[in-house]
Amino acid sequence: MTINFLDEAEKLRDKLTGMRREFHRNPEIGDHEFHTAELIEKYLDMTGIPHRRVIGTGIIARVDGKLPGNHCAVRSDIDALPVNEATGCDFASKNPGMMHACGHDVHITGALGAAMILQSHKDELPGSVTFIFQPNEEGDGGADRMIAAGCLEGVGAVFGCHVDPALPAGHVGIKYGDFYAASATWKVNVIGKSAHGAQRDKGIDSIEAASHIVPEILRIPGGVVSVGMFHAGTANNILAGRAELAGIIRTYGLEKRSAMCRQLEAVCADVAGRFGAKSECEITDSCVGIVNDNDTITAMCERSARETFGDSRVDIIERPLFISEDFGSYIIAKTGCFYHIGAGCGYPLHSDKFLPVPEAIITAAAMHSSSAYNYNKTGDIN
Repeated sequence: MTINFLDEAEKLRDKLTGMRREFHRNPEIGDHEFHTAELIEKYLDMTGIPHRRVIGTGIIARVDGKLPGNHCAVRSDIDALPVNEATGCDFASKNPGMMHACGHDVHITGALGAAMILQSHKDELPGSVTFIFQPNEEGDGGADRMIAAGCLEGVGAVFGCHVDPALPAGHVGIKYGDFYAASATWKVNVIGKSAHGAQRDKGIDSIEAASHIVPEILRIPGGVVSVGMFHAGTANNILAGRAELAGIIRTYGLEKRSAMCRQLEAVCADVAGRFGAKSECEITDSCVGIVNDNDTITAMCERSARETFGDSRVDIIERPLFISEDFGSYIIAKTGCFYHIGAGCGYPLHSDKFLPVPEAIITAAAMHSSSAYNYNKTGDIN
Protein backbone atom coordinates (compact mmCIF):
# COMPACT_ATOMS: atom_id res chain seq x y z
CA MET A 1 0.00 0.00 0.00
CA THR A 2 1.27 3.47 -0.91
CA ILE A 3 0.46 6.18 1.63
CA ASN A 4 -0.42 9.61 0.26
CA PHE A 5 1.03 11.70 3.07
CA LEU A 6 -0.33 14.99 1.79
CA ASP A 7 -3.85 13.57 1.65
CA GLU A 8 -3.42 12.16 5.14
CA ALA A 9 -2.30 15.54 6.45
CA GLU A 10 -5.19 17.24 4.65
CA LYS A 11 -7.67 14.97 6.46
CA LEU A 12 -6.33 16.39 9.73
CA ARG A 13 -6.53 20.04 8.65
CA ASP A 14 -9.33 21.13 10.97
CA LYS A 15 -7.87 19.29 13.96
CA LEU A 16 -4.35 20.56 13.37
CA THR A 17 -5.52 24.13 12.77
CA GLY A 18 -7.31 24.09 16.11
CA MET A 19 -4.26 22.65 17.85
CA ARG A 20 -1.97 25.27 16.33
CA ARG A 21 -4.26 28.04 17.53
CA GLU A 22 -4.18 26.66 21.06
CA PHE A 23 -0.37 26.57 21.06
CA HIS A 24 -0.20 30.06 19.56
CA ARG A 25 -2.53 31.49 22.23
CA ASN A 26 -0.40 30.05 25.03
CA PRO A 27 3.27 30.83 24.29
CA GLU A 28 5.87 30.22 26.97
CA ILE A 29 9.53 31.17 27.27
CA GLY A 30 12.28 28.54 27.18
CA ASP A 31 12.38 26.02 30.05
CA HIS A 32 9.01 27.33 31.26
CA GLU A 33 6.86 25.63 28.62
CA PHE A 34 4.77 23.83 31.24
CA HIS A 35 1.33 24.39 29.72
CA THR A 36 2.74 23.76 26.24
CA ALA A 37 4.12 20.40 27.38
CA GLU A 38 0.78 19.49 28.95
CA LEU A 39 -1.00 20.28 25.69
CA ILE A 40 1.45 18.14 23.72
CA GLU A 41 0.93 15.27 26.16
CA LYS A 42 -2.83 15.66 25.88
CA TYR A 43 -2.76 15.31 22.11
CA LEU A 44 -0.34 12.37 22.26
CA ASP A 45 -2.64 10.64 24.75
CA MET A 46 -5.64 11.24 22.49
CA THR A 47 -3.75 9.52 19.67
CA GLY A 48 -2.54 6.62 21.81
CA ILE A 49 1.16 7.47 21.43
CA PRO A 50 3.34 6.64 24.46
CA HIS A 51 5.59 9.40 25.76
CA ARG A 52 7.75 10.47 28.66
CA ARG A 53 8.75 13.81 30.15
CA VAL A 54 12.43 14.76 30.44
CA ILE A 55 14.47 17.83 31.50
CA GLY A 56 11.43 19.56 32.93
CA THR A 57 9.43 20.44 29.82
CA GLY A 58 10.90 18.16 27.17
CA ILE A 59 8.90 15.24 25.78
CA ILE A 60 10.01 12.07 24.00
CA ALA A 61 7.28 10.12 22.21
CA ARG A 62 7.46 7.06 19.98
CA VAL A 63 5.44 5.43 17.22
CA ASP A 64 6.34 1.78 16.59
CA GLY A 65 5.50 0.31 13.21
CA LYS A 66 4.51 -3.31 12.67
CA LEU A 67 7.06 -3.89 9.89
CA PRO A 68 10.84 -4.23 10.18
CA GLY A 69 12.81 -1.10 9.35
CA ASN A 70 15.03 1.70 10.55
CA HIS A 71 14.48 3.97 13.53
CA CYS A 72 14.49 7.74 12.99
CA ALA A 73 13.41 10.83 14.91
CA VAL A 74 11.48 14.01 14.19
CA ARG A 75 12.33 17.03 16.32
CA SER A 76 10.25 20.10 17.13
CA ASP A 77 11.20 23.07 19.28
CA ILE A 78 8.43 24.28 21.60
CA ASP A 79 9.45 27.62 23.17
CA ALA A 80 8.33 31.15 22.35
CA LEU A 81 10.04 34.55 22.28
CA PRO A 82 9.78 37.57 24.62
CA VAL A 83 7.79 39.60 22.08
CA ASN A 84 4.50 41.46 22.38
CA GLU A 85 2.29 40.17 19.57
CA ALA A 86 0.86 42.64 17.04
CA THR A 87 -0.73 40.28 14.49
CA GLY A 88 -4.29 41.17 15.47
CA CYS A 89 -5.39 37.57 14.79
CA ASP A 90 -8.27 36.08 16.76
CA PHE A 91 -5.95 33.50 18.37
CA ALA A 92 -3.22 35.96 19.37
CA SER A 93 -1.09 35.37 22.46
CA LYS A 94 -2.91 35.84 25.72
CA ASN A 95 0.40 35.95 27.62
CA PRO A 96 1.76 39.52 27.67
CA GLY A 97 5.34 39.80 26.46
CA MET A 98 5.37 36.32 24.93
CA MET A 99 4.72 35.26 21.35
CA HIS A 100 5.39 32.42 18.94
CA ALA A 101 7.21 34.88 16.70
CA CYS A 102 9.49 32.18 15.28
CA GLY A 103 6.79 29.72 14.26
CA HIS A 104 7.39 27.07 16.88
CA ASP A 105 3.61 26.68 17.24
CA VAL A 106 3.64 25.44 13.63
CA HIS A 107 6.64 23.22 14.32
CA ILE A 108 4.90 21.56 17.29
CA THR A 109 1.67 21.02 15.39
CA GLY A 110 3.44 19.73 12.29
CA ALA A 111 5.33 17.14 14.36
CA LEU A 112 2.14 16.09 16.15
CA GLY A 113 0.39 15.81 12.79
CA ALA A 114 3.15 13.53 11.50
CA ALA A 115 2.89 11.42 14.65
CA MET A 116 -0.87 11.07 14.14
CA ILE A 117 -0.43 10.08 10.49
CA LEU A 118 2.20 7.44 11.25
CA GLN A 119 0.29 6.12 14.26
CA SER A 120 -2.80 5.65 12.09
CA HIS A 121 -0.67 3.71 9.57
CA LYS A 122 1.51 1.76 11.99
CA ASP A 123 0.45 -1.52 10.35
CA GLU A 124 2.26 -0.32 7.21
CA LEU A 125 5.03 1.57 9.01
CA PRO A 126 8.53 0.06 8.98
CA GLY A 127 10.58 0.50 12.13
CA SER A 128 10.02 3.20 14.72
CA VAL A 129 9.82 6.99 14.82
CA THR A 130 10.75 8.97 17.92
CA PHE A 131 9.24 12.43 18.28
CA ILE A 132 11.34 14.95 20.19
CA PHE A 133 9.62 18.03 21.62
CA GLN A 134 12.50 20.20 22.74
CA PRO A 135 12.41 23.18 25.10
CA ASN A 136 14.45 26.35 24.96
CA GLU A 137 15.81 26.45 21.42
CA GLU A 138 15.75 30.25 21.57
CA GLY A 139 17.72 30.49 24.80
CA ASP A 140 20.77 28.50 25.79
CA GLY A 141 19.66 25.60 23.60
CA GLY A 142 17.85 22.49 24.76
CA ALA A 143 19.15 20.09 22.12
CA ASP A 144 22.22 18.92 24.03
CA ARG A 145 20.17 18.36 27.18
CA MET A 146 17.58 16.35 25.25
CA ILE A 147 20.36 14.21 23.75
CA ALA A 148 21.81 13.65 27.24
CA ALA A 149 18.32 12.58 28.37
CA GLY A 150 18.36 9.76 25.81
CA CYS A 151 16.15 11.06 23.01
CA LEU A 152 18.43 9.55 20.35
CA GLU A 153 18.67 6.03 21.77
CA GLY A 154 18.46 3.61 18.86
CA VAL A 155 17.92 6.44 16.36
CA GLY A 156 19.78 6.45 13.04
CA ALA A 157 18.73 9.84 11.62
CA VAL A 158 16.89 12.96 12.77
CA PHE A 159 14.61 15.24 10.75
CA GLY A 160 13.49 18.76 11.55
CA CYS A 161 12.11 21.86 9.92
CA HIS A 162 11.75 25.60 10.21
CA VAL A 163 9.08 27.79 8.71
CA ASP A 164 10.52 30.18 6.14
CA PRO A 165 8.87 33.50 5.21
CA ALA A 166 10.87 33.52 1.96
CA LEU A 167 9.02 30.42 0.71
CA PRO A 168 5.42 30.41 -0.55
CA ALA A 169 2.78 28.45 1.33
CA GLY A 170 2.83 24.76 0.51
CA HIS A 171 6.48 24.74 -0.56
CA VAL A 172 9.41 22.81 0.92
CA GLY A 173 12.99 24.12 0.80
CA ILE A 174 15.88 21.64 0.60
CA LYS A 175 19.48 22.69 1.31
CA TYR A 176 22.51 20.51 0.70
CA GLY A 177 25.61 21.00 2.85
CA ASP A 178 26.13 24.19 4.89
CA PHE A 179 22.74 25.56 5.96
CA TYR A 180 22.77 27.40 9.31
CA ALA A 181 25.81 29.02 10.88
CA ALA A 182 27.81 27.85 13.86
CA SER A 183 27.82 30.60 16.44
CA ALA A 184 29.78 31.92 19.39
CA THR A 185 29.45 34.89 21.70
CA TRP A 186 32.43 36.91 22.86
CA LYS A 187 33.38 39.59 25.35
CA VAL A 188 36.63 41.52 25.38
CA ASN A 189 37.93 43.68 28.22
CA VAL A 190 40.48 46.21 27.05
CA ILE A 191 42.54 47.22 30.06
CA GLY A 192 44.38 50.52 30.01
CA LYS A 193 45.24 52.99 32.76
CA SER A 194 43.00 55.77 33.95
CA ALA A 195 44.29 59.32 34.31
CA HIS A 196 43.09 62.90 34.09
CA GLY A 197 41.65 63.60 30.65
CA ALA A 198 44.01 66.55 30.27
CA GLN A 199 47.05 64.41 31.00
CA ARG A 200 46.80 61.67 28.42
CA ASP A 201 50.50 60.90 28.65
CA LYS A 202 50.04 59.66 32.22
CA GLY A 203 47.45 57.05 31.29
CA ILE A 204 46.56 54.45 28.65
CA ASP A 205 43.33 55.22 26.84
CA SER A 206 41.28 52.03 26.67
CA ILE A 207 38.66 53.72 24.48
CA GLU A 208 41.27 54.59 21.86
CA ALA A 209 42.60 51.02 21.87
CA ALA A 210 39.12 49.48 21.76
CA SER A 211 38.07 51.82 18.95
CA HIS A 212 40.95 50.52 16.84
CA ILE A 213 40.12 46.93 17.74
CA VAL A 214 36.57 47.21 16.35
CA PRO A 215 37.38 47.70 12.64
CA GLU A 216 40.13 45.08 12.83
CA ILE A 217 37.89 42.32 14.18
CA LEU A 218 35.14 43.23 11.71
CA ARG A 219 37.62 42.32 8.94
CA ILE A 220 38.35 38.82 10.26
CA PRO A 221 37.70 36.47 7.30
CA GLY A 222 35.71 33.24 7.25
CA GLY A 223 32.32 34.44 8.45
CA VAL A 224 30.72 37.33 10.28
CA VAL A 225 31.91 39.13 13.41
CA SER A 226 29.51 41.68 14.87
CA VAL A 227 30.03 44.11 17.74
CA GLY A 228 26.82 44.51 19.70
CA MET A 229 28.07 46.37 22.77
CA PHE A 230 30.78 48.94 23.55
CA HIS A 231 30.91 50.28 27.09
CA ALA A 232 33.60 52.54 28.57
CA GLY A 233 34.22 55.53 30.77
CA THR A 234 32.79 57.04 33.91
CA ALA A 235 33.19 60.78 33.41
CA ASN A 236 34.02 63.24 30.64
CA ASN A 237 37.31 64.31 32.20
CA ILE A 238 38.70 60.87 33.09
CA LEU A 239 40.72 58.78 30.69
CA ALA A 240 38.92 55.42 30.67
CA GLY A 241 41.04 52.69 32.18
CA ARG A 242 38.77 49.93 30.92
CA ALA A 243 36.57 49.34 27.89
CA GLU A 244 34.27 46.40 27.24
CA LEU A 245 33.28 45.04 23.84
CA ALA A 246 30.86 42.19 23.16
CA GLY A 247 29.39 40.56 20.11
CA ILE A 248 28.90 37.39 18.10
CA ILE A 249 30.71 35.20 15.58
CA ARG A 250 28.87 33.31 12.86
CA THR A 251 30.46 30.93 10.37
CA TYR A 252 29.91 27.52 8.77
CA GLY A 253 31.40 24.48 10.43
CA LEU A 254 33.14 23.97 13.74
CA GLU A 255 36.68 24.22 12.34
CA LYS A 256 36.00 27.65 10.86
CA ARG A 257 34.42 28.76 14.12
CA SER A 258 37.51 27.69 16.08
CA ALA A 259 39.76 29.50 13.62
CA MET A 260 37.75 32.73 13.85
CA CYS A 261 37.76 32.59 17.65
CA ARG A 262 41.55 32.22 17.68
CA GLN A 263 41.88 35.15 15.26
CA LEU A 264 39.64 37.31 17.43
CA GLU A 265 41.86 36.72 20.45
CA ALA A 266 45.02 37.39 18.46
CA VAL A 267 43.70 40.60 16.88
CA CYS A 268 42.53 41.99 20.22
CA ALA A 269 45.87 41.25 21.89
CA ASP A 270 47.85 42.73 18.99
CA VAL A 271 45.88 45.95 18.64
CA ALA A 272 45.60 46.57 22.38
CA GLY A 273 49.35 46.04 22.69
CA ARG A 274 50.07 48.77 20.15
CA PHE A 275 48.57 51.26 22.62
CA GLY A 276 50.18 49.77 25.72
CA ALA A 277 46.89 48.19 26.78
CA LYS A 278 45.99 44.55 27.40
CA SER A 279 43.01 42.49 26.30
CA GLU A 280 41.11 39.72 28.05
CA CYS A 281 38.87 37.62 25.81
CA GLU A 282 35.99 35.43 26.92
CA ILE A 283 34.51 33.35 24.08
CA THR A 284 31.58 30.99 24.52
CA ASP A 285 30.60 28.49 21.85
CA SER A 286 26.86 28.25 21.24
CA CYS A 287 25.03 26.57 18.36
CA VAL A 288 27.10 24.18 16.28
CA GLY A 289 25.30 25.15 13.08
CA ILE A 290 23.52 22.89 10.64
CA VAL A 291 25.37 21.08 7.89
CA ASN A 292 23.04 18.75 6.00
CA ASP A 293 24.33 15.53 4.52
CA ASN A 294 25.32 16.20 0.91
CA ASP A 295 24.23 12.85 -0.46
CA THR A 296 22.10 10.12 1.07
CA ILE A 297 19.82 11.66 3.70
CA THR A 298 19.24 15.05 2.09
CA ALA A 299 18.75 13.44 -1.33
CA MET A 300 16.17 11.11 0.22
CA CYS A 301 14.34 14.08 1.73
CA GLU A 302 14.33 15.83 -1.62
CA ARG A 303 12.83 12.71 -3.25
CA SER A 304 10.25 12.50 -0.45
CA ALA A 305 9.30 16.13 -0.99
CA ARG A 306 8.94 15.72 -4.75
CA GLU A 307 6.85 12.56 -4.32
CA THR A 308 4.63 14.26 -1.76
CA PHE A 309 4.21 17.76 -3.16
CA GLY A 310 5.35 17.64 -6.79
CA ASP A 311 8.39 19.26 -8.38
CA SER A 312 6.82 22.72 -8.59
CA ARG A 313 6.57 22.95 -4.78
CA VAL A 314 10.12 21.87 -3.97
CA ASP A 315 12.78 24.59 -3.89
CA ILE A 316 16.51 23.93 -3.72
CA ILE A 317 18.02 26.55 -1.41
CA GLU A 318 21.32 27.70 -2.87
CA ARG A 319 22.80 29.99 -0.22
CA PRO A 320 23.40 29.14 3.45
CA LEU A 321 22.04 31.38 6.19
CA PHE A 322 23.85 33.19 8.97
CA ILE A 323 21.00 32.58 11.41
CA SER A 324 21.56 29.85 13.99
CA GLU A 325 19.62 26.86 15.34
CA ASP A 326 20.58 24.11 17.80
CA PHE A 327 19.19 21.31 15.61
CA GLY A 328 22.74 20.78 14.40
CA SER A 329 23.56 18.96 17.64
CA TYR A 330 21.29 16.11 16.60
CA ILE A 331 22.86 15.55 13.22
CA ILE A 332 26.35 15.79 14.67
CA ALA A 333 25.38 13.08 17.15
CA LYS A 334 23.72 10.98 14.41
CA THR A 335 22.90 12.20 10.90
CA GLY A 336 19.83 13.78 9.39
CA CYS A 337 18.32 16.64 7.45
CA PHE A 338 16.80 20.02 8.25
CA TYR A 339 14.42 21.53 5.70
CA HIS A 340 12.30 24.63 5.34
CA ILE A 341 8.53 24.90 5.19
CA GLY A 342 6.88 27.80 3.37
CA ALA A 343 5.37 30.22 5.87
CA GLY A 344 3.42 32.11 3.23
CA CYS A 345 3.48 35.40 5.17
CA GLY A 346 5.11 38.73 4.53
CA TYR A 347 6.83 39.37 7.85
CA PRO A 348 10.29 38.14 8.94
CA LEU A 349 11.09 35.70 11.72
CA HIS A 350 10.94 37.26 15.21
CA SER A 351 8.67 40.05 13.99
CA ASP A 352 5.74 40.90 16.24
CA LYS A 353 3.54 40.35 13.15
CA PHE A 354 5.00 37.02 12.04
CA LEU A 355 2.15 34.58 11.46
CA PRO A 356 2.58 31.58 9.13
CA VAL A 357 -0.50 30.55 7.20
CA PRO A 358 -2.34 27.33 8.18
CA GLU A 359 -1.03 25.58 5.06
CA ALA A 360 2.40 25.48 6.71
CA ILE A 361 1.08 23.00 9.29
CA ILE A 362 -0.19 20.62 6.60
CA THR A 363 3.09 20.88 4.69
CA ALA A 364 5.17 20.17 7.80
CA ALA A 365 3.06 17.17 8.84
CA ALA A 366 3.20 15.65 5.36
CA MET A 367 6.93 16.29 4.93
CA HIS A 368 7.88 14.85 8.33
CA SER A 369 5.79 11.71 7.92
CA SER A 370 6.98 11.13 4.34
CA SER A 371 10.66 11.59 5.24
CA ALA A 372 10.43 9.36 8.31
CA TYR A 373 8.57 6.62 6.43
CA ASN A 374 10.99 6.65 3.49
CA TYR A 375 14.05 6.60 5.73
CA ASN A 376 12.70 3.70 7.76
CA LYS A 377 11.88 1.53 4.77
CA THR A 378 15.22 1.92 2.97
CA GLY A 379 17.34 -0.33 5.13
CA ASP A 380 20.75 1.04 6.11
CA ILE A 381 20.71 4.23 4.04
CA ASN A 382 24.19 5.19 5.20
